[in-house]
Parts: sequence; structure tokens; C-alpha cells
Amino acid sequence: MPAVGFCGEWFIFTCDKKLVAIHTKQARESFVFDCSTAEKKPNNTKDVSNGDGGASEETGSDKVLAFAVSPSGNLVALTDDSKRLVLFHCEPSWQCISIRWVVRRCTSLMFNQAEDQLLATDKSGDVYSFSVGEPQREGELKMGHLSMLLAMSMSPDDKFIITADRDEKIRVSHLRSPYNIQSFCLGHQQFVSALLVPPGHPHWLLSGSGDGTMKLWDYESGRKLQSWDLKEHEETSSSEADKQKKPTVCRISCSPDARHVAVQCERASTVHFFTVDQDGEEKLVPHRRLSLPHCPLDMTFDPEGQLWVLMDSGDAPLQIYTHRRDSWESDAESPELIRVTEAFKPHWETLEASLRTDSRFEHLYKVNFDNVAAYLQKKQQRLEEQLKRGGGHRRPTATRRPEHNGCNKVILLNGHRDISC
Repeated sequence: MPAVGFCGEWFIFTCDKKLVAIHTKQARESFVFDCSTAEKKPNNTKDVSNGDGGASEETGSDKVLAFAVSPSGNLVALTDDSKRLVLFHCEPSWQCISIRWVVRRCTSLMFNQAEDQLLATDKSGDVYSFSVGEPQREGELKMGHLSMLLAMSMSPDDKFIITADRDEKIRVSHLRSPYNIQSFCLGHQQFVSALLVPPGHPHWLLSGSGDGTMKLWDYESGRKLQSWDLKEHEETSSSEADKQKKPTVCRISCSPDARHVAVQCERASTVHFFTVDQDGEEKLVPHRRLSLPHCPLDMTFDPEGQLWVLMDSGDAPLQIYTHRRDSWESDAESPELIRVTEAFKPHWETLEASLRTDSRFEHLYKVNFDNVAAYLQKKQQRLEEQLKRGGGHRRPTATRRPEHNGCNKVILLNGHRDISC
């Protein structure tokens, strides 16, 4: 799926096999990295691919799976379907620093605050650490999980790494010694698809899930502070199927001043806004819901606190929303928006083609099988058949006998002896 972000004043988006960076303030040349033309994996490089069903690098589609921006905005990393891990330096000019190879296809990337490590999670549940200072060095396995990892975050002091998996669990581990688990944040009913430690609130954790809820945690203790069912904030749908469908939280983003939180749900033409209530005990308060003309594909805040939304529309693929007078208003005349949109349009066909796919979360939902009713029905049929064969008299299921070998009773239950002493 397409994704957007900011690296300083560079607007970044990924679509299909490309990463494109456009400067929002100056008429600088756009940077385009095409994974399909990038360095191929050497034949002598070890390829451990059992976790991908026996797939090898030749079967990769080169599609960008995830990208991350360093806290300073000077570094960018991406990973693709062919198991590349590419590191870039973006200032004073864009430069590819290294291309390394991951063991299995990654699901998320993140730089630590010190910017000396690049952490990558993969579909088998492993977390690898890659050195930034030694850009050719192979990754080091940091920790493992029993389920596919979908999201990752870190504490601002680099003390804790927070991972979320398909089995509804959020694990908080010590980064230096990941075997030392600090806490679990448990409460979601479906896979956890988004995590965020908001700036300015180093002990908070926001999580979004396929169960249609967003929760606020004190992650060091694992204590849940607040929870919101986003379905309750949606408009009434005319389709019965849509009424039953839970909105999957696919992105949680926070403004640089830590006052506003924006939440996006997959295939929903709305953005939910929350504000930090600083009167008394700090907490998040639902602010308002912004209705969009098209379904958003992704969104991000820029360094000035404006919300950029990438939409499923060829006419107006990008929109900027600015907070004014306690509401979020579209800023269609923004010079930054006009500049970026003009540079963006040549890539729209590639982006549009990449949208013709199914939901990226659909296969993650757990299917519940209720075999208890069928079991009870068959059991009743067997009892009725036994009654018919026995002339209508049911054999007692339990009999009481005198004391036996020092025991008080012997009970015959469903044909099995049970001696209770």
C-alpha cells in the first residue's frame, strides 16, 4: 500500500516499486529510487527463506513494503519485497549509502533515537538490528516472537522496544536485553496494526487494532488508561455488511507539538481527531471527525503541524488540512501543496495500479469455528439411539458402592471407573 511521510522539508511517498522525495519549500529536483533497477542479491549471499514458503529473491516483486525516517530527518531507510534493506542520506543531497539483505520480508522499520541502529521486524516474528555507522554490516537478531509482527515503536530514551503482533499482544521489552520483558499491554480482540509513542508524552502508548478500537496505555506498567470504539464515531452506513465490519486502524499520527492525534481507518473516508486535555489529569479527548471527499490512503503531519492526506483520487491526490479556529480546514491554495502535487502527478499511474489489490489486513482476521453445537447435537443423537436399543430405559450414569480398599466410593461414570478416596 502507498505510504507518506516527512524527512525534514522533504515530502516522501512510496508507491509500488518506487520511493519519491519532493522538496516542499524549494524548487529542487525530486529524488526517485526504483527498486526494480536496484542492485540484485549476489548469488553467494546466504538466503534463509523457509519462513517465506520457500520463496527466493527471484520471486520478489520489488514492491516497497515499509520505510522509516530518522528522528533528525537526515536518514531514510526502506525495505522491499525482494528483501533489500536500503539506507539513504538525504542532506545536503540524496545519496544511497548501502543496500543490505534481510532474512525474511519485513513488516516495519524504525530508527532508534540515537540513530546508530535501524530495527526491522519481519513476518516470522523476528526483530533484527542493523548498524547505521557500519552500513555494510549484516543484521543482528535481537528478539523473536511466536506470531507475525505488524508494528513497532520505541521509548524516547531508547530504553524499551515495543512490538505488536497478529495475536493481539503488545510486548514491551528492554532494548539492551530483549529477553527481559517489562510488560504486556493486553486488551485488543484482534491483531494490533498500529503503534505510536506520542511526542511530549514519553510514557504513553497509542495502539490501533483490527477490532476497530484505539487504546491508550501506560506501557511500562501495561495499564490501560483509555479506550475508544471508532465504529461508534462513524456515520450510519446503509449497507448491512458495512455495519458489521469493524474499521481497521491503519495509521495513528501525532502533530509535532503533541496537541493533536489523527487516526485513520482502512477504507473509511474519515479521519478521527483527538486532543490532549491538559486540565487536571492529562488524557485524550475525541475532538472531531473530518469527512474527506475520497478514501485516504495514508496521512502524515509535516514539521509545521499541517496534516497531509494522500487520497484515492486522480484529480486531487493530495490535500493539506490546517487547524484553525478549533477546526481542521482544507488549504487548497497552499504553495507547498501545489508544488508537491505537480511533481507527484507523473507517478499517479503507478500509484493507481498499486491500489488494485485487496485489503492488506483481510487475511489477518482470525476465523472462529464453533464445533460445540455440532458436538452436542451428535451426543444427543447417540443418547437417543442408546435409549431405543435399551427399551426406553436409560442406564444410570453413576452408581454408589460400599467402601472399597479404604476408599469411600466407586463411581462408574460413562463406562469409566473413578475411585475417590
